[in-house]
Amino acid sequence: MSSKSVRTSLNIPLNRVEGDLEIQAAIEDGCITEARSSGTMYRGFENMMTGRGTLDGLVITPRICGICSLSHLTAAVEALEDISGTTPPDNARRLRNLALMVEMLQSDIRQSILMFMVDFTNEGAYASHPLSSLLMERYAPLSGTSAIQSIQETRRLLEVVAIIGGQWPHTSFMVPGGVTSSLGTPELLRCCMIIENFQSWYEKNVLGCSISRWHQVDSAQAMLDWLEEKESHRQGDLGLFLRLAYDAGLDTMGQGPDGFLCYGGLPLPEHTEVKGQQGQFIPAGFARHGSIQAFDPANIAEDISQCPYSQKHTSVHPWDSSTNPDPYAPRENSYSWIKAPRYNGHAVETGPLAEMLVRRDPLFTDLIQRQGSSVLSRQLARLTRPARLIPAMLAWLRELSSNPQGKFYHRVKKIPDGQGAGLIQAVRGGLGHWVQIVDQKIEHYQIITPSTWNGSPRDGDNNPGAWEKALEGTFIKNPENPVEAGHVVRSFDPCLVCAVHSLHRGRKKGVLVLGGGF
Repeated sequence: MSSKSVRTSLNIPLNRVEGDLEIQAAIEDGCITEARSSGTMYRGFENMMTGRGTLDGLVITPRICGICSLSHLTAAVEALEDISGTTPPDNARRLRNLALMVEMLQSDIRQSILMFMVDFTNEGAYASHPLSSLLMERYAPLSGTSAIQSIQETRRLLEVVAIIGGQWPHTSFMVPGGVTSSLGTPELLRCCMIIENFQSWYEKNVLGCSISRWHQVDSAQAMLDWLEEKESHRQGDLGLFLRLAYDAGLDTMGQGPDGFLCYGGLPLPEHTEVKGQQGQFIPAGFARHGSIQAFDPANIAEDISQCPYSQKHTSVHPWDSSTNPDPYAPRENSYSWIKAPRYNGHAVETGPLAEMLVRRDPLFTDLIQRQGSSVLSRQLARLTRPARLIPAMLAWLRELSSNPQGKFYHRVKKIPDGQGAGLIQAVRGGLGHWVQIVDQKIEHYQIITPSTWNGSPRDGDNNPGAWEKALEGTFIKNPENPVEAGHVVRSFDPCLVCAVHSLHRGRKKGVLVLGGGF
């Protein structure tokens, strides 16, 4: 029986960075039965690229997003290397990977503490929680001790990118064939010191234990045992998250589509002590129904059935896709400027959780086998990903220090005509740049970002996108304070400024609309 409910606009910051996100949810008996996610802004970077010089993407596409600018630079340069058939030297690989990993680390920590944990200071939802005083002390915006420390520590960490690339964000130190400069011993020692200091802070304040101890946690039960093992485990940011998540039922909330896509990333140097799979530190693959399949880029298609775009076919591969806005397109169901990418016809989620599943991490494999994906597993993957990245970063710094005279660049005379793709695993998941060069000019450019996958609208078969699906079944205790919906959406770490492809006059940004139906 449907509850009587009045459609109400609630200004809650679903996206605390850009805010270009609107979600409409149908509520019956306090439970979300259907959700529609709308990217409210069109920018059209792809169309800006047409007709420009072959290297212009290295400067322009990092401006798509100030949070993950290195991710776009990496995808752009790998697309050009795919066209030219170029492989950068080992030392260039190491520097590129280090910079991108720093961007991952700072984003994971800031999102977890500044964007996600702050919801537990919502007095309307958690004022009566036994830990409420501690939560306010640690996570209150602009004043919480953990919030302040996370800003300070990640700011210091970003100095590594400045040392390698000259600035952050919007650096352009990667070029086809390698990087624009090498590092000497003093710079490498400085980078090593910064990362080691960050590791010490992360182990003490976030994990509450050493990285090696956390790596021993290989199942849901082992994680619960770890949580009770020491008070430092319970009092770290990770331990507090787990205690709060289980109390709030986040382990059973936010189950998305049973499809997890990882493009793979951080290519391994030819000679390195760092272990990986398929020549990459982050392996590529598609996990579905408990099995892992090889990743095939040919299976990617963009569906515009419920988006205001015009192109010959509603669902095509990025090589054949276009980004031509048509606000008057004859599609009554159009509701988002985000396209609907699908992998082999499936809606999928991408991000740290997909990485963990594709690499067959035993803890996350066990969590998903027990209960499926959830807010807890998704956020846990993000909060613990630094434990996987930091040891590899320090190993690559040691290798750079042992061979500082090694090559950092292979000369590329010009980028020939042709087409190539840069498919990487970025901060929030799979990121792809598809580029075609004709007569030394960019003829075609298409981009699919992680939040395009996760925040996609419905496709031509009316299948919901990842966080649309994850919202279904979410019980809202108080429609005037729908913190549960915020937990679900923020567990995907939405970055809508990357995903949307014009803001309608009069539309509000960062809004959740609750009502009885569509």
